Amino acid sequence: MSDTIFGKIVSGEIPSEFLYEDEHCVAINDISPQAPVHVLVIPKKGIPRLVDAQIEDQDLLGHLLLAAGNIAEQLGVAEAFRLIINNGSGAGQTVFHLHLHIIAGREFAEGHMAG
Repeated sequence: MSDTIFGKIVSGEIPSEFLYEDEHCVAINDISPQAPVHVLVIPKKGIPRLVDAQIEDQDLLGHLLLAAGNIAEQLGVAEAFRLIINNGSGAGQTVFHLHLHIIAGREFAEGHMAG
């Protein structure tokens, strides 16, 4: 478990309402949402950044993607959402406990992230 705010949320040290929980991860609403739906999927294992993941984390990483899809279904946004992982402070990561952002509920601009 990491000593970050997310590690403390996962461990129950900081109370939080989980939108989703299984043996590998939890999901919570982002406290500074960038869209009407902005949910964080947080693994229970404290991996600081995506590049810090090891080969033994391969199943966990796949699980996080499947969980994100299930959570999007549960929230009714499965037809149109973005899934974002920031890696490092230069990419906007502010909490160094790997997490995925599910962002939905608004139109996304065409541009460099289209594809």
